[in-house]
Amino acid sequence: MTYHVADGGILTYIPEFYTAQEADGLFSYLQANIAWKQERGRFNRLFPRLTAFYADAGLAYKYSGVIYPALEWTAALDEVRRRVEAAAGAPMNSVLLNRYRDGNDSMGYHADAEPELGTNPIVPSLSFGAVRRFVLRHKKNKQRMEFDLAHGSLLIMAGTLQHFWVHALPKTARPVGERINLTFRNLRSV
Repeated sequence: MTYHVADGGILTYIPEFYTAQEADGLFSYLQANIAWKQERGRFNRLFPRLTAFYADAGLAYKYSGVIYPALEWTAALDEVRRRVEAAAGAPMNSVLLNRYRDGNDSMGYHADAEPELGTNPIVPSLSFGAVRRFVLRHKKNKQRMEFDLAHGSLLIMAGTLQHFWVHALPKTARPVGERINLTFRNLRSV
């Protein structure tokens, strides 16, 4: 399903991008085979989640005071990348992985608007594990959209979305299992 939102943003949500069986296998693989770390961001505070960054050789990604040098693609991650590129219709040279261990782990409001992403980046986001609420909010008119991101789903953010909207994965008090998110990007030299 594709949504055209205020100020030229485009969201495409595919709830069953991976079958349940494929998603289960990838979730287990990601739990066991990714080089997870809990980073410290600005003000020396621990991120409320675990992260990892895989990318083409020579790339690095910087946000919230952390510089992520590229880890080499695993065969499984590269296969996932190719499938996501086909769905997004765009090349991707990196993936930031976030592991939310429970409802206390979260991601605050932000836009994927770093200069190395270009003017109107296409940012595909895969979800595995527990269903969590993903919230988007327009920067000026405060309009909100919410998605319960399903196990094996793909959400593609495109158009001018990163200029006019911010998004978050809020904490939740309800009991919730672990979730792993893969956010793909095509980093450019600036």
